[in-house]
Amino acid sequence: MRTPHAPAPPRPARRRTPARSAAAPAAVLAVASALLLALVAAEWRPLLDLDGDISRTTHRWAVTEGGLTRAARVLTDWVWDPWTMRLLCGVAAIWLVTRHAARWTALWLVLVVAVGTALQQGLKAVVDRERPVWSDPVDTAHYAAFPSGHAMTATVVLGLLLWVLRRRGAGPALWRTALAVAVVSVTGVGLTRVWLGVHWPSDVLGGWLLGALVVVAAVAVHRRLRPVTGEDSRGRTGGPGSPSVTRNRPPRPEPFTSDDPPRRPR
Repeated sequence: MRTPHAPAPPRPARRRTPARSAAAPAAVLAVASALLLALVAAEWRPLLDLDGDISRTTHRWAVTEGGLTRAARVLTDWVWDPWTMRLLCGVAAIWLVTRHAARWTALWLVLVVAVGTALQQGLKAVVDRERPVWSDPVDTAHYAAFPSGHAMTATVVLGLLLWVLRRRGAGPALWRTALAVAVVSVTGVGLTRVWLGVHWPSDVLGGWLLGALVVVAAVAVHRRLRPVTGEDSRGRTGGPGSPSVTRNRPPRPEPFTSDDPPRRPR
């Protein structure tokens, strides 16, 4: 008689590395950014026409709606200004060092924002796109147009801070508030730049895409060099933190919040 073969044990699920999890969004953002950059640099007529149509319409509104235009100037010049975003980054870096001893993450945060600024200024110099010109301007701006520095800086800074809050275990209320503020700020700063007639719509889109690409790449680097230690997986059904598994186990130690590796007991 033949003895039945025992079923093969199930293969363990392959863990997705940080590089693999970030590859798809990074590739999409990189392709979209490169395509938009090529169209802007080549002065592709359909894109220029669309930019012009939107900008002329919003400029007419900005001239007639004086109160809304003044509010947009306050928001874009003070609340969402790139230097305000960089100051917020500095405050977050100090908080990481003083409250969490996360010196490596604080340094990473500052360096990524600096690299994003350098990339933005380099592209402005290379593309050298002219800003919109109006006979009755409601605001002024300097340097080249593409990409929008306001849109890119807000995307980089707020995107990184959202990820840091998530990594540090922010509560639901804090996380939802921070997410709402970030979405409103990144969207709002782009709209105000077009409303005030100092950027073409594609400048703002380029700033958003490039900023998101910088965030995704920077997060992948951080996760690879400083993986989370002591991750708490409680609450997953059937996982290490489910009641059926942890009923007879001693309590797990709290996860480490510092960038420094835990010391071994002597």
